[in-house]
Amino acid sequence: MPTNTLNGRSFDVDDEGFFTVRDQWSEELAHDLAALIGVELDEEHLAPLLFMRKDAGEEGNTPTLRRMQTVGGFEVRDLYRLYPGKPAKKMAWLAGLPKPVGCV
Repeated sequence: MPTNTLNGRSFDVDDEGFFTVRDQWSEELAHDLAALIGVELDEEHLAPLLFMRKDAGEEGNTPTLRRMQTVGGFEVRDLYRLYPGKPAKKMAWLAGLPKPVGCV
């Protein structure tokens, strides 16, 4: 399993760069990762990431956009605004979670 290091913090990832060890994540690391993709994490950006981590811990799977909307109460259009392009993949990566099921 590959290991990445960013600003002195190492974390294990799969072949696509998604975390494989949930406990290696921190909010500080999320801020550093976000900077790599041109996103500045503020409270609005961080809220869906924290929901994803909580939900994944309880359910055992990374939540999809549909679950983010129905269970988390996040509007999909807002998630696209916060994380343009592929919000589910970007949020999962920033939240230190595996890629959501169904994402290509």
